[in-house]
Amino acid sequence: MASETNNLATIRLNDCSGARLVAATLTGIDWERIIMHLTLHMDYAPDFDPSVPLEFYLVTAYYKPNGRFQAEQLDEQTYRLTMNVTNPSFCSCVPTGTYALVIIQGNNILGCPTVADELAPHMADKSRTFLHNNKTKGYCVNIACSETEEALNPVFTIMDMSRSGLPVFNAETRPEMMPSRRKKLNKRIDKFKRQVMLDIYNVSNRYYKTFRPKKPVITFMSEQDDRLGTNLTALIDRIKARGLEDQFTLLESARATVAHPHQGTLSWVKMLVLLARTDMLFLDDHAPVLDWLKLDPKTDIIQLWHAGAGFKSSGYSRWGHTGCPAPVSCHRQYKYGVAASKTVAGFHAEVWGINPEQVLPAGMPRMDEFLDPDYRKSKTAELKAKFPMINGNKVLLFAPTYRGKNRFDAHYPYDLIDFDRLYDWCTRKGWIVLFKMHPWVAEPVPIKDAYKDRFVDANTYPNINDLLYVTNLLITDYSSCIFEYSLMHQPALFFAFDEIQYEFSRGFHRDYEDAAPGKICHTFEEVLAALETEDFDFHKIEQYAKEHFDYTDPHACDRIIDWILLGNIPAELQARIDDVAAINERLRVLDFSAMAPEEAGPLKDPDDEDEEQTSARD
Repeated sequence: MASETNNLATIRLNDCSGARLVAATLTGIDWERIIMHLTLHMDYAPDFDPSVPLEFYLVTAYYKPNGRFQAEQLDEQTYRLTMNVTNPSFCSCVPTGTYALVIIQGNNILGCPTVADELAPHMADKSRTFLHNNKTKGYCVNIACSETEEALNPVFTIMDMSRSGLPVFNAETRPEMMPSRRKKLNKRIDKFKRQVMLDIYNVSNRYYKTFRPKKPVITFMSEQDDRLGTNLTALIDRIKARGLEDQFTLLESARATVAHPHQGTLSWVKMLVLLARTDMLFLDDHAPVLDWLKLDPKTDIIQLWHAGAGFKSSGYSRWGHTGCPAPVSCHRQYKYGVAASKTVAGFHAEVWGINPEQVLPAGMPRMDEFLDPDYRKSKTAELKAKFPMINGNKVLLFAPTYRGKNRFDAHYPYDLIDFDRLYDWCTRKGWIVLFKMHPWVAEPVPIKDAYKDRFVDANTYPNINDLLYVTNLLITDYSSCIFEYSLMHQPALFFAFDEIQYEFSRGFHRDYEDAAPGKICHTFEEVLAALETEDFDFHKIEQYAKEHFDYTDPHACDRIIDWILLGNIPAELQARIDDVAAINERLRVLDFSAMAPEEAGPLKDPDDEDEEQTSARD
């Protein structure tokens, strides 16, 4: 399919709407986070062939398509349309503009749907505004009916609210909100620093383009910690073990810029020059520097971050919430991401604002060590020696995520745990509890001296995955540790005391009640009752493991090396990537101007008009 559209000239569509081959009615609109769903009822003319697929586009007032809906035909007369407004298919938000929903078949325009009478009064209620940049800016999707007498057609007005022209505050009534001179000066200094850093990168990049070394440069980078994470180190070790080190120049960069943003001039210069040399960049988390530093298009960026397999939303999944990314961010630059299965690839793609086809289900590099039987045997023996009380007892691992906005105010409400009754249960049933809190939670677990024969603070133990080998029961909440634990084929409980608050503050990118692979408890009383009766809903975790792992072998690094580093992506996956490229190419060349009234005259892009008005004012 890709070969058919690689070098297409503009395709001017035929306006067949006057033939009334299709009468479409918009009967429903609903949202799933950043994903808009539309339901259309179709009536066909007697001579119309409904077996030929229909396509559905958002078309601007100047007849340019800027978004294509994914269409699912539920039955002969019902279509379900879906569009992620942060990424309709080209890894960018739907651009600012006023849009009509246009139906085509092949190269023929069939027309626009009308709005069902019962839906029309509620159209405005279907609008959404997604705040970003610490809620100082917004992305608005306004949904309404056309204001014409001919028909009630849906109209989608999409606007970047930073361009609205409205003041952020009233300086006369709120003078205390006026930026101080120091703040203004700091903002100018920061802007100047970024420009200098961009210049350093661009000059270095031009130099290395001219004097490109023979061996490709592969860089492994973390901006979250001063040590590379296990996904990156596992991949580096496997590249070396396979004797591929001679074919590539392997470089590393690890800086804790999130916790310590003031890294010093030398640190920034070294990092920028390193990126300028890089042909392929592997990341294991968000790299804030890439939110504003756009790398050379020939530099392939691959994201290995794993936590999208959990429940809590992040990235573009939580657009509109505090801390969500801006419309343009680091994530938009990824060529590929990596996931453990096709099932979770869509969650990762939504988080990063890229296409599901770009998320390759090769498996997570750090899982290779976890699934190595020799490593498991060694670590199990090590844990039994380190924590001798687990010998002859069953082990409950208590491992929730943190509460709070970030690492600086991260905490856990220990007062919700009834340590006395939990200790009594452990004593009667022969259990040991290992407490492994999130690394950001600095406050130690308040364990009484009298309980230390059954309760162990394992926070200083470096790798939670190792603890899973000796765990017979996991108690967690929204943590991604359930991902690895599901392969242990042991039960889990979910102590989600703040499920409702967490959903509205942090958000989930899938239904928590359905996705949690075990019994959900909302009070510690319910936790204790489940422990007493062994009511764990164990069947859920078995299903979870089947859905979340395409491979359960220690060869994820080999697949990443073969598919990405050596360029041998399996044909099936490559075909899906090519299909999306073809869809985007067709979107680029379609011309809907046949819909324009003859008396309308030449059409102009509104952005051109804005520039003309700006020039006139200047």
